[in-house]
Amino acid sequence: MTALRRNSTGLLAWLAGIVFFLPIAWMALTSFHSESDAATNPPSFTAALTLDGYREFFGAGGGASPWPALINSTVASVASTLLVLLLAFPAAYALSINRVRKWTDVLFFFLSTKMLPVVAGLLPIYLFAKNAGMLDNIWLLVVLYTSMNLPIAVWMMQSFLAEIPVAVIEAAKVDGAPLPTILARVVAPISLPGIAATALICFIFSWNELLFARVLTGVVAETAPVFLTGFITSQGLFLAKVCAASLVVSLPVLAAGFAAQDKLVQGLSLGAVK
Repeated sequence: MTALRRNSTGLLAWLAGIVFFLPIAWMALTSFHSESDAATNPPSFTAALTLDGYREFFGAGGGASPWPALINSTVASVASTLLVLLLAFPAAYALSINRVRKWTDVLFFFLSTKMLPVVAGLLPIYLFAKNAGMLDNIWLLVVLYTSMNLPIAVWMMQSFLAEIPVAVIEAAKVDGAPLPTILARVVAPISLPGIAATALICFIFSWNELLFARVLTGVVAETAPVFLTGFITSQGLFLAKVCAASLVVSLPVLAAGFAAQDKLVQGLSLGAVK
């Protein structure tokens, strides 16, 4: 009975994985079709394959080059993720190991900042950016993405650091190690899987963000998701180009997730409630 239950659970897991993977496989297949074949209903699985969609995306057809947008997304995502980690790590230490007074209230305050809908703060941020001359500036997005991801990072890292044995930190204090040394050489290596999981989540959220990037940027600071929406038009066929562009834009996130998959699993299990 136990073996049957185990096999049934494994089969369900595989079925769930296939269901989630099918849209990605469909998008990848459609990206290699011509626009006329991609628009057929029902779709044809035996249609001729072509790279026209990717040529259009990379500007071979006379369109704009995607590289500035991809570079802007990389700068905004990586810089904001590094800033989030630098700010969230000591804050999580103060809320999990060396707990400050009313640390639960502090955690609730961080969580409450995510209760306001993003669109509700769009107009004030736009007016501030306009008056400060920060419109179409990639560093404005870095600041915004840092502030948006910081509460999530603090909550995640607080749960990760709470699993670290206090005896290890007390031993470092007995040896006379200062706080920066404890954080860098004791706490950080132990919590590395949790840090990797937090960094990956923040990177994904920053890379996929569209609303602020769409409103606050123009040509100079345009990000990859904003560039992607430019392929959707009211005239003509665009499905194959959109699928090709979506696949290329998704590759950095997929590559980061694949590279950090072992640390991600360890990090998520490290912060689990036991």
